[in-house]
Amino acid sequence: MSETEFSETGVRIDRWARSLSRAGQVTVKDGRLALLTSYGREIDSAPVGTVSTGRAWFAGGDATVARVNGTRYRLTMPRRPGKPDEAGPARRFLDALRGAGGGRD
Repeated sequence: MSETEFSETGVRIDRWARSLSRAGQVTVKDGRLALLTSYGREIDSAPVGTVSTGRAWFAGGDATVARVNGTRYRLTMPRRPGKPDEAGPARRFLDALRGAGGGRD
């Protein structure tokens, strides 16, 4: 069983004007990105090689934009109090996708 490259809970997942989850989960494991609801139901998933990610000017410092299977999602990953992380979860997410072979816009 492979180790998870990235996993973050408490992620707000929006499909632009529509909120899909206010406390969802984003994982990168075995070369695959998965967006899950707070109940663990899959919203979308795809091989990281087919996912494009980046930061949009409107997304803010704690958010990224990901295109999964042709659908654009805004993923907001706020920093947790008491959990020092100079890079922040959004930066670690982008780095994990890049390391797993995913593309960037």
